[in-house]
Amino acid sequence: MSRSAAPAVAEPQSGSVKAVPTRRRAAFVVGLLFCFMLINYADKVVIGLAGVDLIHELGLSKEQFGLVQSSFYWLLAVGSVLGGLLMGRVKARWLLAGAGLLWAVSLAPMTGSIGFGLLIACRVLLGFAEGPATAMATAVTHSWYAPEKRALPTSIVVAGAGFGPLIASPALTWVMLRFDWHAPFTVLCVAGIAWVLTWVFSGGDGPMGTARATASGAGTILPERVPLRALLGTRTVIGLLVLFFTSYWSIAVKVTWLPLYLREGLGYSAGQSGTLVALPYAAAALFQVLVGLVSAALSRRGTSSRVARCLFAAALAGVGGLSTVGFALLDRGIAQLLLLVVGASLTSAGYGIAFAAISDVVPARQRGAIMGVVVALYSLGGIIAPLVLGGLVESASSAAAGYSHGFLVIGVLVVVGAAVSALLTDPERDAARLAAAH
Repeated sequence: MSRSAAPAVAEPQSGSVKAVPTRRRAAFVVGLLFCFMLINYADKVVIGLAGVDLIHELGLSKEQFGLVQSSFYWLLAVGSVLGGLLMGRVKARWLLAGAGLLWAVSLAPMTGSIGFGLLIACRVLLGFAEGPATAMATAVTHSWYAPEKRALPTSIVVAGAGFGPLIASPALTWVMLRFDWHAPFTVLCVAGIAWVLTWVFSGGDGPMGTARATASGAGTILPERVPLRALLGTRTVIGLLVLFFTSYWSIAVKVTWLPLYLREGLGYSAGQSGTLVALPYAAAALFQVLVGLVSAALSRRGTSSRVARCLFAAALAGVGGLSTVGFALLDRGIAQLLLLVVGASLTSAGYGIAFAAISDVVPARQRGAIMGVVVALYSLGGIIAPLVLGGLVESASSAAAGYSHGFLVIGVLVVVGAAVSALLTDPERDAARLAAAH
């Protein structure tokens, strides 16, 4: 079968006679994984939505709240690596269900009175359990689709990260205003348990996750296994890691500090903030799906993976970084809000196609491990960014000045990371080198 005629869902090349799953089955799993990422990011953003009331009830300083936000990332890298390693050893049905159950457990204490120490412990556990979420979701998605078909479903799954805060911000803000700041955590705890039960009975790996010789999106047949050091040392993986790490600063700050920035830095009310904070996530979700469609169309026309995935993702991040610099320099108004939305959304819009590019140079059996390591490394930016911004706000002459300085630094960092990534990445080149060497 020619590359252009490859089916959307194919059976393994191992010679087994397993029935080919239907497209409907694959699409249903993608829908579940989309919800997985949606809940994942709703869990992340809820602490920011409740931040003002939480700070008041517990008597926290801005630096202490920055510590709370940063604590989410303390064990995220550990969880990401562990989850990635388990991907090849534990069935996805049970691995993802276990992660989702831990999410619910970590949220449960927040439904009632809580102290500063327990609050930190809950965020650490949530970060550990959510660390491998992106790697696991994308690896399972890739197990259901042929290489040239992965860009769109991966982008849809990753778009759940945008829809989570998009839905959660206004909905959970309404719940909080209607009841108290504890109520949104109850809602998310119940939603997490409901997803776990659905996944256990309906989810699982696809047929391509166990393929021995893997056809990459770069058009090269990859060996069954390649030493992890060789995979992590490819310029493509390094370049994408740089892109992920720098752009994740923007994502982490958006999740942790954006609601407070809108209220304290720009003077919006709690209700207005709950609505406005959803705009960047709405734009991100829309862009992620559109980017997946465009990248898939480019691949069908024979465009290289370097252009259709790597350079495309780097360009999106670069524009997002420039927009972040722009809104940091402007005063409150429509122009600033527009640049804020563009900056906060485009930095993550290329994540789906960037993860697809990783699969172009990584054998099927090793994707979970490599993606876990990549997520672990770039998530370190999530530890640093909230602390840096919290320190800048605390030491500045005004909250607005501190926020502006912090976002300016982050915007410049994202632009530099995008440029470095564009120079390094080339899946066709690196897949051919790996195939020839191993």
